[in-house]
Amino acid sequence: MYKHLFGPVPSRRLGMSLGIDLIPKKVCSLNCVYCEVGKTTKLTIDRMEYVKYDQVISELKQFMSDNPKIDYITFSGSGEPTLNCRIGDVMNFIKKYYPETKTAVLTNGTLLFDKKLRTELLQADVILPSLDAASQSVFEKIDRPSTKLKIETYIQGLIDLRKEYKGKIWLEIFLLKDYNDSKKELNLLKKAILKINPDIIQLNTLDRPGTVASLVPLSKNELQEIIDYWNLPNVEIIASALERTSVESYSGDIEAAILETIARRPCTLDDLHRFSGIHVNEINKYLGILEANNEIETVNLERGVFYELKNK
Repeated sequence: MYKHLFGPVPSRRLGMSLGIDLIPKKVCSLNCVYCEVGKTTKLTIDRMEYVKYDQVISELKQFMSDNPKIDYITFSGSGEPTLNCRIGDVMNFIKKYYPETKTAVLTNGTLLFDKKLRTELLQADVILPSLDAASQSVFEKIDRPSTKLKIETYIQGLIDLRKEYKGKIWLEIFLLKDYNDSKKELNLLKKAILKINPDIIQLNTLDRPGTVASLVPLSKNELQEIIDYWNLPNVEIIASALERTSVESYSGDIEAAILETIARRPCTLDDLHRFSGIHVNEINKYLGILEANNEIETVNLERGVFYELKNK
């Protein structure tokens, strides 16, 4: 098992995507109410070599030595990948030694105000930043950022990225009932989107438990109403969990292993990671499918969200 690589993960957007995790769980600049990975344990905007470059490169060489069939190498994982100050060096290594493999960066986008970071990311084929709010009050409500982050600076970083970056920008907006779906906030988001000018706007909502109880997702119809209200080009709704099973990298063996573990006793996401050695992001993909198929259910206890078999 690899410590800093995971997947290939089933992904409609990126096909067969090998994940690179440059951040320990759970170091992030945000503590989003909806995060499937769990609560942020270190809330920071300080860039450091949280995971050592040499360790990542060693694992990458080993994995790629088998000539795997992958579409993308994706910077993602347990926290905010751009917090690692050597993300650019890892990107350079991939471009030099595996030029045929595309690279993607899944980021919350909060650190893009840093010109040095933007320069480090210019080699990526696709950057997928997030933007869940366009006012400071809603930003603090849904994303619970580091106190050093301001929404104006956040949005300006995305605007500056678009000016400098020649690759594709797919902007994800995560919507929750009574958090960021008011007409006022939607109007502010539309103004920000027009300034950022991403290639694609992707709307997402909750399909797994977040870090706050009683969150309410938007229905597909409600997401479509927002698309109609904005009347912007290239807006799409991200595919549901069930559609991940059609991706070639979907593994029935991993699904079976998760079910067998949960059958013995209810488990948290961290429990499943510890028992199986599978990365939390990869486990999350399968948990979403199993929940959508009504094979498992969740229960909130003091130690967190537990997964157990569903009585049919």
